[in-house]
Amino acid sequence: MDKPTIFSPQQANVGLFCDVFPPVMDGVSVCMENYAYWLQKKVGGVCVITPNVPDADYSVHEYQVFDYFSVPVPMRHPYVTGIAEIDPTFLVKIATTRFKILHAHSPFASGMAAMRLARLQKVPLVATFHSKYRDDFARVLPKLAVDMIVDQIIDFYEHADLVWVPQESVVDVIREYGFKGHVEVMDNGSDLVADYPEQFFVEARRHLGIAPEEFVMLFVGQHIWEKNPRLVIEGLSRIPDIPFRMYFVGVGYAAEQMKQLVSEKGLDGKVTFVGSITDRAKLTDYYAASDLFLFPSLYDNAPLVVREAAALHTPAVMARGATAATILRDGENGFLVDNDPDKMAELLRSLIHDPERVHRVGVQASRTIVRSWEDCVEEVLDRYNALLRSRGLPLIERSA
Repeated sequence: MDKPTIFSPQQANVGLFCDVFPPVMDGVSVCMENYAYWLQKKVGGVCVITPNVPDADYSVHEYQVFDYFSVPVPMRHPYVTGIAEIDPTFLVKIATTRFKILHAHSPFASGMAAMRLARLQKVPLVATFHSKYRDDFARVLPKLAVDMIVDQIIDFYEHADLVWVPQESVVDVIREYGFKGHVEVMDNGSDLVADYPEQFFVEARRHLGIAPEEFVMLFVGQHIWEKNPRLVIEGLSRIPDIPFRMYFVGVGYAAEQMKQLVSEKGLDGKVTFVGSITDRAKLTDYYAASDLFLFPSLYDNAPLVVREAAALHTPAVMARGATAATILRDGENGFLVDNDPDKMAELLRSLIHDPERVHRVGVQASRTIVRSWEDCVEEVLDRYNALLRSRGLPLIERSA
Protein backbone atom coordinates (compact mmCIF):
# COMPACT_ATOMS: atom_id res chain seq x y z
CA MET A 1 0.00 0.00 0.00
CA ASP A 2 1.40 3.39 -0.95
CA LYS A 3 2.38 5.66 1.91
CA PRO A 4 0.12 8.76 2.03
CA THR A 5 1.53 12.19 1.39
CA ILE A 6 3.51 13.47 4.36
CA PHE A 7 1.88 16.38 6.18
CA SER A 8 3.81 19.64 6.12
CA PRO A 9 3.30 21.90 9.13
CA GLN A 10 3.59 24.94 6.86
CA GLN A 11 1.03 23.94 4.22
CA ALA A 12 -2.08 21.80 4.60
CA ASN A 13 -4.94 20.90 2.31
CA VAL A 14 -7.91 20.28 4.60
CA GLY A 15 -8.70 21.17 8.20
CA LEU A 16 -11.43 19.00 9.74
CA PHE A 17 -12.99 20.51 12.87
CA CYS A 18 -15.26 18.73 15.33
CA ASP A 19 -15.96 18.54 19.06
CA VAL A 20 -16.01 14.73 18.96
CA PHE A 21 -13.32 12.40 17.67
CA PRO A 22 -12.12 8.90 18.63
CA PRO A 23 -11.61 7.54 21.22
CA VAL A 24 -15.03 9.08 21.88
CA MET A 25 -17.25 7.06 19.57
CA ASP A 26 -20.47 8.14 17.89
CA GLY A 27 -21.64 8.61 14.32
CA VAL A 28 -20.03 12.02 13.88
CA SER A 29 -16.66 10.86 15.24
CA VAL A 30 -16.71 7.87 12.87
CA CYS A 31 -17.53 10.26 10.03
CA MET A 32 -14.62 12.52 10.99
CA GLU A 33 -12.20 9.62 11.25
CA ASN A 34 -13.12 8.33 7.79
CA TYR A 35 -12.97 11.78 6.19
CA ALA A 36 -9.48 12.21 7.66
CA TYR A 37 -8.27 8.72 6.71
CA TRP A 38 -9.44 8.77 3.10
CA LEU A 39 -8.54 12.40 2.41
CA GLN A 40 -5.05 11.72 3.77
CA LYS A 41 -4.71 8.73 1.44
CA LYS A 42 -5.96 10.65 -1.58
CA VAL A 43 -4.40 14.09 -1.14
CA GLY A 44 -2.38 14.23 2.08
CA GLY A 45 -2.03 17.36 4.21
CA VAL A 46 -5.03 16.60 6.43
CA CYS A 47 -5.36 17.98 9.94
CA VAL A 48 -8.06 17.19 12.50
CA ILE A 49 -8.83 19.90 15.07
CA THR A 50 -10.65 18.64 18.16
CA PRO A 51 -10.73 19.07 21.96
CA ASN A 52 -8.35 16.77 23.79
CA VAL A 53 -9.63 13.52 25.27
CA PRO A 54 -7.54 12.56 28.32
CA ASP A 55 -5.15 9.65 27.64
CA ALA A 56 -5.92 9.65 23.89
CA ASP A 57 -2.97 8.79 21.65
CA TYR A 58 -3.39 10.88 18.50
CA SER A 59 0.05 9.91 17.20
CA VAL A 60 -1.34 6.62 15.85
CA HIS A 61 -2.90 8.49 12.90
CA GLU A 62 -1.03 9.19 9.65
CA TYR A 63 -2.66 12.61 9.53
CA GLN A 64 -2.09 15.38 12.07
CA VAL A 65 -4.40 15.96 15.04
CA PHE A 66 -4.27 19.40 16.63
CA ASP A 67 -5.97 18.81 19.97
CA TYR A 68 -6.68 21.64 22.37
CA PHE A 69 -7.45 22.04 26.08
CA SER A 70 -10.80 20.56 27.07
CA VAL A 71 -13.23 20.08 29.93
CA PRO A 72 -15.92 17.38 30.32
CA VAL A 73 -19.43 18.11 29.06
CA PRO A 74 -21.71 17.96 32.15
CA MET A 75 -23.90 14.82 32.24
CA ARG A 76 -22.63 13.67 28.85
CA HIS A 77 -19.60 11.48 29.60
CA PRO A 78 -17.32 10.84 27.68
CA TYR A 79 -17.90 14.02 25.63
CA VAL A 80 -15.58 17.00 26.07
CA THR A 81 -15.49 20.61 24.92
CA GLY A 82 -13.19 23.61 25.23
CA ILE A 83 -12.04 26.87 23.71
CA ALA A 84 -9.27 26.38 21.17
CA GLU A 85 -7.98 29.94 21.36
CA ILE A 86 -6.97 29.71 25.04
CA ASP A 87 -4.55 26.82 24.42
CA PRO A 88 -1.11 28.33 23.61
CA THR A 89 0.34 25.09 22.20
CA PHE A 90 -2.59 24.77 19.83
CA LEU A 91 -2.32 28.41 18.81
CA VAL A 92 1.33 27.96 17.80
CA LYS A 93 0.44 24.97 15.63
CA ILE A 94 -2.54 26.58 13.94
CA ALA A 95 -0.72 29.90 13.40
CA THR A 96 2.00 28.17 11.39
CA THR A 97 -0.34 26.09 9.23
CA ARG A 98 -1.94 27.40 6.05
CA PHE A 99 -5.07 25.58 4.84
CA LYS A 100 -6.80 25.47 1.47
CA ILE A 101 -10.24 24.64 2.86
CA LEU A 102 -11.83 24.06 6.27
CA HIS A 103 -14.70 21.71 7.10
CA ALA A 104 -16.59 21.96 10.41
CA HIS A 105 -18.63 18.99 11.60
CA SER A 106 -19.85 20.81 14.71
CA PRO A 107 -21.33 24.28 15.26
CA PHE A 108 -19.85 24.60 18.75
CA ALA A 109 -16.30 25.16 20.02
CA SER A 110 -14.44 23.55 17.13
CA GLY A 111 -16.85 24.96 14.56
CA MET A 112 -16.40 28.48 15.91
CA ALA A 113 -12.63 28.03 15.75
CA ALA A 114 -13.02 26.96 12.11
CA MET A 115 -15.15 30.00 11.32
CA ARG A 116 -12.61 32.40 12.83
CA LEU A 117 -9.71 30.69 11.07
CA ALA A 118 -11.53 30.75 7.72
CA ARG A 119 -11.95 34.52 8.05
CA LEU A 120 -8.32 34.97 9.08
CA GLN A 121 -6.86 32.87 6.28
CA LYS A 122 -9.56 33.88 3.73
CA VAL A 123 -10.33 30.27 2.80
CA PRO A 124 -13.75 28.62 2.30
CA LEU A 125 -15.62 26.97 5.16
CA VAL A 126 -17.85 23.92 4.62
CA ALA A 127 -20.17 23.01 7.52
CA THR A 128 -22.14 19.79 7.96
CA PHE A 129 -25.36 19.80 10.00
CA HIS A 130 -25.30 16.36 11.63
CA SER A 131 -27.61 16.34 14.64
CA LYS A 132 -30.88 17.51 16.15
CA TYR A 133 -29.06 19.90 18.43
CA ARG A 134 -32.28 21.37 19.82
CA ASP A 135 -33.17 18.04 21.41
CA ASP A 136 -29.82 17.87 23.22
CA PHE A 137 -30.39 21.19 24.94
CA ALA A 138 -34.16 20.87 25.47
CA ARG A 139 -33.53 18.04 27.91
CA VAL A 140 -31.62 20.26 30.36
CA LEU A 141 -32.46 23.90 29.57
CA PRO A 142 -35.60 26.09 29.50
CA LYS A 143 -37.15 26.86 26.13
CA LEU A 144 -35.93 30.47 26.02
CA ALA A 145 -32.32 29.36 26.47
CA VAL A 146 -32.76 26.60 23.89
CA ASP A 147 -34.17 29.07 21.36
CA MET A 148 -31.19 31.37 21.88
CA ILE A 149 -28.72 28.50 21.36
CA VAL A 150 -30.51 27.36 18.21
CA ASP A 151 -30.35 30.93 16.87
CA GLN A 152 -26.58 30.88 17.48
CA ILE A 153 -26.27 27.53 15.72
CA ILE A 154 -28.11 28.81 12.66
CA ASP A 155 -25.98 31.96 12.68
CA PHE A 156 -22.92 29.71 12.49
CA TYR A 157 -24.26 27.86 9.45
CA GLU A 158 -25.19 31.15 7.78
CA HIS A 159 -21.50 32.12 7.93
CA ALA A 160 -20.39 28.94 6.12
CA ASP A 161 -19.66 29.01 2.39
CA LEU A 162 -21.35 25.65 1.89
CA VAL A 163 -23.78 23.75 4.13
CA TRP A 164 -24.20 19.98 3.89
CA VAL A 165 -26.65 17.54 5.46
CA PRO A 166 -26.18 13.75 5.46
CA GLN A 167 -29.51 12.83 3.85
CA GLU A 168 -32.44 14.53 2.12
CA SER A 169 -34.84 14.41 5.08
CA VAL A 170 -32.41 16.47 7.19
CA VAL A 171 -33.01 19.47 4.93
CA ASP A 172 -36.41 19.77 6.62
CA VAL A 173 -34.77 19.75 10.06
CA ILE A 174 -32.33 22.58 9.35
CA ARG A 175 -35.18 24.55 7.74
CA GLU A 176 -37.28 24.07 10.89
CA TYR A 177 -34.38 25.52 12.86
CA GLY A 178 -34.57 28.65 10.71
CA PHE A 179 -31.82 28.22 8.12
CA LYS A 180 -32.85 29.74 4.79
CA GLY A 181 -29.67 29.37 2.74
CA HIS A 182 -28.56 26.81 0.17
CA VAL A 183 -28.23 23.23 1.46
CA GLU A 184 -26.64 20.24 -0.25
CA VAL A 185 -27.00 16.55 0.59
CA MET A 186 -23.67 14.76 1.08
CA ASP A 187 -24.09 11.09 1.98
CA ASN A 188 -22.31 9.40 4.83
CA GLY A 189 -20.61 6.10 4.13
CA SER A 190 -19.61 2.92 5.90
CA ASP A 191 -16.18 1.48 6.58
CA LEU A 192 -17.72 -2.00 6.78
CA VAL A 193 -18.48 -2.39 3.07
CA ALA A 194 -17.12 -5.74 1.87
CA ASP A 195 -18.12 -8.98 0.20
CA TYR A 196 -18.48 -11.03 3.37
CA PRO A 197 -18.46 -14.82 2.93
CA GLU A 198 -21.01 -16.90 4.83
CA GLN A 199 -18.27 -18.21 7.11
CA PHE A 200 -17.66 -14.67 8.37
CA PHE A 201 -21.14 -14.60 9.93
CA VAL A 202 -20.68 -18.06 11.40
CA GLU A 203 -17.38 -17.02 12.98
CA ALA A 204 -18.91 -13.81 14.38
CA ARG A 205 -21.48 -15.87 16.28
CA ARG A 206 -18.81 -18.24 17.50
CA HIS A 207 -16.71 -15.30 18.78
CA LEU A 208 -19.69 -14.04 20.81
CA GLY A 209 -20.89 -17.44 22.00
CA ILE A 210 -24.16 -17.31 20.07
CA ALA A 211 -25.70 -20.55 18.83
CA PRO A 212 -26.58 -20.78 15.11
CA GLU A 213 -30.33 -21.08 15.78
CA GLU A 214 -30.61 -18.16 18.22
CA PHE A 215 -32.42 -15.02 17.06
CA VAL A 216 -30.32 -11.99 17.97
CA MET A 217 -31.26 -8.30 18.10
CA LEU A 218 -28.95 -5.33 18.54
CA PHE A 219 -28.92 -1.64 19.45
CA VAL A 220 -25.75 0.44 18.98
CA GLY A 221 -25.65 4.08 20.06
CA GLN A 222 -25.75 6.52 22.93
CA HIS A 223 -27.85 5.21 25.80
CA ILE A 224 -30.11 8.25 25.99
CA TRP A 225 -33.90 8.34 26.08
CA GLU A 226 -34.01 10.53 22.96
CA LYS A 227 -32.98 7.48 20.92
CA ASN A 228 -36.14 5.73 22.10
CA PRO A 229 -34.68 2.61 23.78
CA ARG A 230 -37.79 2.49 25.97
CA LEU A 231 -39.82 1.40 22.94
CA VAL A 232 -37.36 -1.47 22.38
CA ILE A 233 -37.43 -2.63 26.01
CA GLU A 234 -41.20 -2.29 26.37
CA GLY A 235 -41.72 -4.13 23.07
CA LEU A 236 -39.43 -6.99 24.08
CA SER A 237 -41.23 -7.33 27.41
CA ARG A 238 -44.46 -8.09 25.53
CA ILE A 239 -43.09 -11.27 23.89
CA PRO A 240 -42.13 -13.30 26.99
CA ASP A 241 -42.93 -16.61 25.29
CA ILE A 242 -40.40 -16.12 22.48
CA PRO A 243 -36.68 -16.92 22.91
CA PHE A 244 -34.21 -14.26 21.74
CA ARG A 245 -31.02 -12.44 22.67
CA MET A 246 -30.76 -8.65 22.74
CA TYR A 247 -27.56 -6.63 23.01
CA PHE A 248 -27.28 -2.93 23.86
CA VAL A 249 -23.90 -1.47 22.83
CA GLY A 250 -22.95 2.01 24.02
CA VAL A 251 -22.95 4.33 27.01
CA GLY A 252 -24.98 7.35 28.08
CA TYR A 253 -26.80 9.12 30.86
CA ALA A 254 -29.80 6.72 30.66
CA ALA A 255 -27.79 3.48 30.82
CA GLU A 256 -28.52 2.70 34.47
CA GLN A 257 -32.20 3.53 34.08
CA MET A 258 -32.37 1.29 31.02
CA LYS A 259 -30.81 -1.57 32.97
CA GLN A 260 -33.31 -1.00 35.77
CA LEU A 261 -36.21 -1.08 33.30
CA VAL A 262 -34.88 -4.31 31.78
CA SER A 263 -34.80 -5.88 35.27
CA GLU A 264 -38.30 -4.62 36.10
CA LYS A 265 -39.60 -6.24 32.92
CA GLY A 266 -37.94 -9.57 33.73
CA LEU A 267 -35.60 -9.41 30.73
CA ASP A 268 -32.24 -9.86 32.49
CA GLY A 269 -31.84 -13.37 31.08
CA LYS A 270 -32.35 -12.17 27.51
CA VAL A 271 -30.84 -8.66 27.40
CA THR A 272 -27.14 -7.86 27.73
CA PHE A 273 -25.59 -4.40 28.13
CA VAL A 274 -22.17 -4.55 26.49
CA GLY A 275 -20.96 -1.02 27.17
CA SER A 276 -18.82 1.03 24.79
CA ILE A 277 -16.95 -0.76 22.01
CA THR A 278 -14.14 1.18 20.34
CA ASP A 279 -12.64 -1.85 18.56
CA ARG A 280 -14.24 -1.80 15.10
CA ALA A 281 -13.52 -5.50 14.51
CA LYS A 282 -15.37 -6.43 17.70
CA LEU A 283 -18.28 -4.15 16.81
CA THR A 284 -18.39 -5.75 13.36
CA ASP A 285 -18.84 -9.13 15.05
CA TYR A 286 -21.95 -7.83 16.83
CA TYR A 287 -23.41 -6.50 13.57
CA ALA A 288 -22.63 -9.75 11.75
CA ALA A 289 -23.99 -11.97 14.53
CA SER A 290 -27.31 -10.12 14.76
CA ASP A 291 -30.51 -10.76 12.85
CA LEU A 292 -32.22 -7.42 13.49
CA PHE A 293 -30.98 -3.93 14.35
CA LEU A 294 -33.49 -2.16 16.59
CA PHE A 295 -33.13 1.60 16.21
CA PRO A 296 -36.48 3.41 16.58
CA SER A 297 -34.81 6.76 17.35
CA LEU A 298 -36.85 9.94 17.00
CA TYR A 299 -33.71 11.99 17.64
CA ASP A 300 -31.22 11.04 14.94
CA ASN A 301 -30.91 12.66 11.54
CA ALA A 302 -28.88 10.12 9.55
CA PRO A 303 -27.41 7.50 11.91
CA LEU A 304 -24.33 5.73 10.59
CA VAL A 305 -25.10 2.67 12.68
CA VAL A 306 -28.08 1.77 10.49
CA ARG A 307 -25.85 1.68 7.43
CA GLU A 308 -23.15 -0.18 9.32
CA ALA A 309 -25.63 -2.86 10.34
CA ALA A 310 -26.95 -3.04 6.77
CA ALA A 311 -23.42 -3.60 5.47
CA LEU A 312 -23.43 -6.82 7.52
CA HIS A 313 -26.88 -7.82 6.15
CA THR A 314 -28.65 -6.83 9.37
CA PRO A 315 -31.82 -4.85 8.59
CA ALA A 316 -33.08 -2.11 10.88
CA VAL A 317 -36.39 -1.63 12.62
CA MET A 318 -36.99 2.13 12.75
CA ALA A 319 -39.79 4.42 13.91
CA ARG A 320 -42.32 5.28 11.25
CA GLY A 321 -42.18 8.99 10.42
CA ALA A 322 -38.76 9.56 12.00
CA THR A 323 -36.27 11.73 10.10
CA ALA A 324 -33.72 8.92 10.09
CA ALA A 325 -36.18 6.35 8.72
CA THR A 326 -36.67 7.95 5.31
CA ILE A 327 -33.91 5.77 3.82
CA LEU A 328 -35.99 2.65 4.41
CA ARG A 329 -38.75 1.09 2.32
CA ASP A 330 -40.88 -0.91 4.72
CA GLY A 331 -40.48 -4.63 4.17
CA GLU A 332 -37.97 -4.15 1.35
CA ASN A 333 -34.72 -2.92 2.91
CA GLY A 334 -35.85 -2.49 6.50
CA PHE A 335 -38.91 -2.39 8.71
CA LEU A 336 -40.97 0.52 10.05
CA VAL A 337 -43.01 0.44 13.23
CA ASP A 338 -45.33 2.87 14.98
CA ASN A 339 -44.04 4.41 18.20
CA ASP A 340 -46.11 1.99 20.25
CA PRO A 341 -44.82 -0.94 22.37
CA ASP A 342 -47.66 -3.23 21.32
CA LYS A 343 -46.93 -2.55 17.64
CA MET A 344 -43.22 -3.16 18.25
CA ALA A 345 -43.99 -6.46 19.97
CA GLU A 346 -46.32 -7.51 17.16
CA LEU A 347 -43.68 -6.78 14.51
CA LEU A 348 -40.88 -8.52 16.43
CA ARG A 349 -43.04 -11.60 17.01
CA SER A 350 -43.72 -11.80 13.27
CA LEU A 351 -40.07 -11.30 12.26
CA ILE A 352 -38.60 -13.72 14.79
CA HIS A 353 -40.91 -16.39 13.40
CA ASP A 354 -39.71 -15.62 9.83
CA PRO A 355 -35.91 -15.39 9.90
CA GLU A 356 -35.62 -16.09 6.16
CA ARG A 357 -37.62 -12.94 5.42
CA VAL A 358 -35.42 -10.96 7.78
CA HIS A 359 -32.32 -12.25 6.00
CA ARG A 360 -33.70 -11.35 2.54
CA VAL A 361 -34.45 -7.80 3.69
CA GLY A 362 -30.99 -7.54 5.23
CA VAL A 363 -29.31 -8.48 1.98
CA GLN A 364 -31.41 -5.89 0.15
CA ALA A 365 -30.44 -3.28 2.75
CA SER A 366 -26.76 -3.98 2.06
CA ARG A 367 -27.38 -3.35 -1.62
CA THR A 368 -29.44 -0.16 -1.33
CA ILE A 369 -28.41 1.98 1.65
CA VAL A 370 -24.69 1.27 2.01
CA ARG A 371 -21.94 3.27 0.33
CA SER A 372 -18.23 3.02 1.07
CA TRP A 373 -16.46 5.91 2.78
CA GLU A 374 -13.84 5.88 0.04
CA ASP A 375 -16.53 6.55 -2.57
CA CYS A 376 -18.12 9.26 -0.43
CA VAL A 377 -14.83 11.03 0.21
CA GLU A 378 -14.02 10.99 -3.51
CA GLU A 379 -17.21 13.02 -4.01
CA VAL A 380 -16.31 15.23 -1.03
CA LEU A 381 -13.00 16.06 -2.68
CA ASP A 382 -14.71 16.91 -5.97
CA ARG A 383 -17.07 19.26 -4.13
CA TYR A 384 -14.22 20.91 -2.22
CA ASN A 385 -12.45 21.62 -5.50
CA ALA A 386 -15.62 22.93 -7.14
CA LEU A 387 -15.95 25.44 -4.29
CA LEU A 388 -12.27 26.40 -4.52
CA ARG A 389 -12.52 26.77 -8.30
CA SER A 390 -15.57 29.04 -7.95
CA ARG A 391 -13.49 31.32 -5.70
CA GLY A 392 -10.44 31.28 -7.96
CA LEU A 393 -8.38 29.57 -5.26
CA PRO A 394 -5.74 26.83 -5.62
CA LEU A 395 -7.23 23.36 -5.97
CA ILE A 396 -6.43 20.34 -3.82
CA GLU A 397 -4.21 18.08 -5.92
CA ARG A 398 -4.51 14.32 -5.63
CA SER A 399 -1.44 12.39 -4.52
CA ALA A 400 0.55 10.66 -7.23
